[in-house]
Amino acid sequence: MSHHYISFENLSFSYPKGPEVLHDINLRITHGERVALLGLNGSGKSTLLLQTNGLLFPSSGRVVVGDVPVTRKTAPEVRRRVGMVFQNPDDMLFMPTVADDVAFGPRNMKLPEQEVTRRVNNALEAVGIPSLASSPSFMLSGGQRRAAAIATVLSMEPDILVLDEPSANLDMRACKALVKTLSEFNHTILLATHDLELARNLTPRAILLHEGRILADTSLDEAIGILSQLADSH
Repeated sequence: MSHHYISFENLSFSYPKGPEVLHDINLRITHGERVALLGLNGSGKSTLLLQTNGLLFPSSGRVVVGDVPVTRKTAPEVRRRVGMVFQNPDDMLFMPTVADDVAFGPRNMKLPEQEVTRRVNNALEAVGIPSLASSPSFMLSGGQRRAAAIATVLSMEPDILVLDEPSANLDMRACKALVKTLSEFNHTILLATHDLELARNLTPRAILLHEGRILADTSLDEAIGILSQLADSH
């Protein structure tokens, strides 16, 4: 069975002592698909993404990655399969240099140092910043930090890439570099974004969330049309 799919099955979620944020989500993203997750602010996009690798767990229902249900016990295995890029790259960069950040995951996997070096070099090359390997991340531009954060995930060689607003605060040049990097990722991508141009360049399918429910699972163009109507009504 392929490791490259995500299935959300009757998933609902509430934060402690809070209202239900996600309501009965049923969704399957198959091997090699590139899917945009769209919705107005507060629709539940980030909360849904955090369910994919066990950073949050459903209040009811379940998430399955490949043939593995996401539980506290399986979370370490799932996180090797699902690479998550957070909205703020500074949440992912904390080592003395970019190369150290990118090596952190593979080293935690107890890989031989030769393999760690190969993965670091490949990941930095993939995002176009090999010359920044020895730079401290705090000295990088916003686009460079975003690239470095994506490299930290690519070095894990995940089956599935999950990204939360990856183009936020990027200039046009950095956005083009991001599109190139994601276009060359050959596995499954789930992308939450308000950047409709980024989605147009990458994702033919779109899931539209509204108030924690799936409002539409359709083509990107149709989802954008519905989203525009929602925005006009608010």
